[in-house]
Amino acid sequence: MIFSSLIFLFMFLPVVLVLYYLTPKRFRNLTLFIVDLIFYSWGEPMLVLLMLVSVVLNYTAGVIIGLNRKKKKLTKAVFIIAIILNLGLLGFFKYVGFIGETLNFVMPFLNVPVLKIALPIGISFYTFQTMSYTIDVYRNTVKMQKNIITFGTYVSLFPQLIAGPIVRYEDVELQLTTRKETLAQFTDGVKIFLIGLSKKILLANEMGNLWDSIRGSGAQGGALGAWVGIIAYTFQIYFDFSGYSDMAIGLGKMFGFEFMKNFNYPYISKNITEFWRRWHISLGTWFREYVYIPLGGNRKGLPRQILNLGVVWFLTGLWHGASWNFILWGVYFGVILTFEKMFLLKLLKNVPGWISHIYAIILFVFGWVIFYFEDMGEMGGFIARLFGSDGFEIKGDITVTIISYIPLLIAAAVISTPLIPTLYHKIKSKPVLYVTENAACILAFLLCTSSLVSSSYNPFLYFKF
Repeated sequence: MIFSSLIFLFMFLPVVLVLYYLTPKRFRNLTLFIVDLIFYSWGEPMLVLLMLVSVVLNYTAGVIIGLNRKKKKLTKAVFIIAIILNLGLLGFFKYVGFIGETLNFVMPFLNVPVLKIALPIGISFYTFQTMSYTIDVYRNTVKMQKNIITFGTYVSLFPQLIAGPIVRYEDVELQLTTRKETLAQFTDGVKIFLIGLSKKILLANEMGNLWDSIRGSGAQGGALGAWVGIIAYTFQIYFDFSGYSDMAIGLGKMFGFEFMKNFNYPYISKNITEFWRRWHISLGTWFREYVYIPLGGNRKGLPRQILNLGVVWFLTGLWHGASWNFILWGVYFGVILTFEKMFLLKLLKNVPGWISHIYAIILFVFGWVIFYFEDMGEMGGFIARLFGSDGFEIKGDITVTIISYIPLLIAAAVISTPLIPTLYHKIKSKPVLYVTENAACILAFLLCTSSLVSSSYNPFLYFKF
């Protein structure tokens, strides 16, 4: 991790907030930019230069395009060069090793040297953000940013720099220069941050522990244990990523920014189309706006729409990682979404809601199997275990472990639905709720701190993407 969580919570964040609010408004972007660079360089002292290259590249492209609107050939050439360089940097650092390994597998006689390059944390996120700016300036849907510090602040904002949500320049263009920080916004930000922190520390980490225990138990878990394990991973990845997104949104509010919601209870979906409207919303929006619609979307007939979906979902899988399981994962969902658009959605509308919900659960849970296992042999073995290759019963010590996690699994299932927020909004006007809500925030913070102190297990799954 870039910062240990405790250093971040008790040293970095308080100091940054004090510095930010002591800084005169016109210099706050500069303060944030410097802080962002310190945050990133803590764990990536050299690769921060790569991010700065991305900032300068896209800022320069935006200025050239913005000042030469009437010179169509020049602006088009600059735009194409900027996109190629952006994708080239992302491709080199993220995929060059994968390409070499694939070539050696397909054509071993080539003996291509495989480069092992450290993946810069968050490169997929900030590259997509810088590209959204350059594309929108070229489309003339946003104005070029003349101030490189302001643009650098947009690219490097530490709340969402390393794991999203992907913030398009269009969404924060005005906020970068005219935002007004208020006490109400700051208070909301603290609460949202604590909700995200609690999801991550108290739910995602515990679900990860259960998943690791079940995988480590091998045949002892049987089919039933394997299903409990992959369900635990299903909760882990949701609470990990949505928790981080909530923390980013909450931190953004503390500094006067409003970021888009990135998750909307995806596990209540009744089909996969709905699931992807609720999961990682910022990534789906990016691919829709900058790939699917420019390719023609659904405007050029069904065959072209299917092709466009195939391209988007191949790229979605590839974006998540340089491994064939991620590509397979993208293709898997692309095929399902194609079938849903062709005929499945119509069929699902005519069945009871609980049936369509089970249909969606089975498909996205199985999708997480593909997503998790980079080794195809391990993936095949685990899928076989799901269907009884090692028997169906849970045996040995893992039985006690699974039973001990049942209350937390039930809690995770409830919290992954909008039940609690719905109840909250019904009673939020009650005076007693103010005291209860603040007490809950304090308790959550204490529990998270206690967990961080007592446990070294605190992975952020999406950092590697």
